[in-house]
Amino acid sequence: MKVVILAGGRGTRLAEETGTRPKPMVEIGEKPVLWHIMNIYAAYGHKDFLVACGYKGEMIREYFHNFAIRNSDYVIDLKDGSLKLVNGRGIDWRIGVIDTGLETMTGGRINRLRPWLDETTFMVTYGDGVADLDIASLVAFHRSHGKLATLTAVRPPARFGALVLEGDRICEFAEKPQAGQGWINGGFFVFEPAIFEYIAGDQISLEQEPLERLAAEGRLMAFRHGGFWQPMDTVREQRLLNTLWASGHAPWKTWP
Repeated sequence: MKVVILAGGRGTRLAEETGTRPKPMVEIGEKPVLWHIMNIYAAYGHKDFLVACGYKGEMIREYFHNFAIRNSDYVIDLKDGSLKLVNGRGIDWRIGVIDTGLETMTGGRINRLRPWLDETTFMVTYGDGVADLDIASLVAFHRSHGKLATLTAVRPPARFGALVLEGDRICEFAEKPQAGQGWINGGFFVFEPAIFEYIAGDQISLEQEPLERLAAEGRLMAFRHGGFWQPMDTVREQRLLNTLWASGHAPWKTWP
């Protein structure tokens, strides 16, 4: 199953870092948060990624273009320029780095990737948050209910918006002050191809009309994740994630 990572926004709330690089390239433990997110999926066998780029996307392109060299030793023959990698990590990911426009909204970025998604079930997440999420359970839950979309619901700080749930069905989706049970959109979506019927163009925000319509129609389900979840929207949150990583007990590290 392909994994779309939304990595094109400007990250203005983390301006101390994003003035010079896109937010997904801000580092946790000397690795971009994008690398951490990919490892969460890869640990469950999902290694086919589409990175939806926009703001400073050239930095993401350059990072993956030189990924093998960055993560391996190598022997270079200066006579002919040939290069042989040695002692590499053996990462077998397949990564599409796709420009989805500078001003495109989240729904529009997904829509632009449609030609690469083969009209099959796919996953989507944001390029700035990590969780100790069981991806296999998320996928199994999505397949079990037969609806068009699954959203991972989390319990975060009160400054986020709210979901109203009836059992596992989302009956209302609203980005407003936290209320009721306190479940909110944590990202980590699973979508059927029919999601494209809800996205009309570049200026459609996934979190507004598409998810609101799906909730109203009873086609949006919630996978409840009660474990660790943390976005990286501020310098304080970046420092928290770096502290957790440095401790050797980062909750989202599900890979060896």
